[in-house]
Amino acid sequence: MVEEALAPLMGGSAPRLSVAGRTDAGVHALGQVASFLGPDALAPERVQRALNARLAPEVVIRGARRAPGGFDARHSATGRTYVYRIRTADLPDPFTTRFVWHRPGPLAIGSMRRASRALIGEHDFASFCRRPEPPAGTVRHVERIAVSIVGDEVRITVRAHAFCHQMVRSIVGTLVWAGDGRVEPDAVAGILAAGDRSSAGPIAPPQGLTLVAVRYGRPAERSL
Repeated sequence: MVEEALAPLMGGSAPRLSVAGRTDAGVHALGQVASFLGPDALAPERVQRALNARLAPEVVIRGARRAPGGFDARHSATGRTYVYRIRTADLPDPFTTRFVWHRPGPLAIGSMRRASRALIGEHDFASFCRRPEPPAGTVRHVERIAVSIVGDEVRITVRAHAFCHQMVRSIVGTLVWAGDGRVEPDAVAGILAAGDRSSAGPIAPPQGLTLVAVRYGRPAERSL
């Protein structure tokens, strides 16, 4: 969609975009970053105006600027943050249903927080990822997981250098298991160590997930 909208600015040839975070169908992005190679004469302000004229309100370009040589939106990123929203009220909200997982009933936040501790740090997340095509692996470093309550929502924030396919949604599904008593929080360490996707909880629906921020620059300090 964005590549096609850029084509008229590039003499009719659509550029190839690099994006910071891949999103499955139904997943949202508030802080997505994309880069492409364009002519020096193409002003960033013109790119922003032209894309918003064609794509808004479904896609909105919040800013555009020239990047230094060698910059790549995906490969230059040093951190990504996702937020998953779960509505626990009895009834769905028609105004937010596209952006939350409606799962009625309380969740034990303390159990979810304890379960998340086993996932902090560098681990093989094979239990929480769709099996990648070789030579890609499943070792990732999770910097932070926070579980909070905002009104009728439980929000799970996950920050890492990078994620493998469906990793956040798989983590959410397992934390929900811990929150509704289907699994003991201490069992999550064993699920992680199993390296088997079938040992983890179900994959949470896509609509609750949003990419909210991408970090560039110095990576966060890794815990030992």
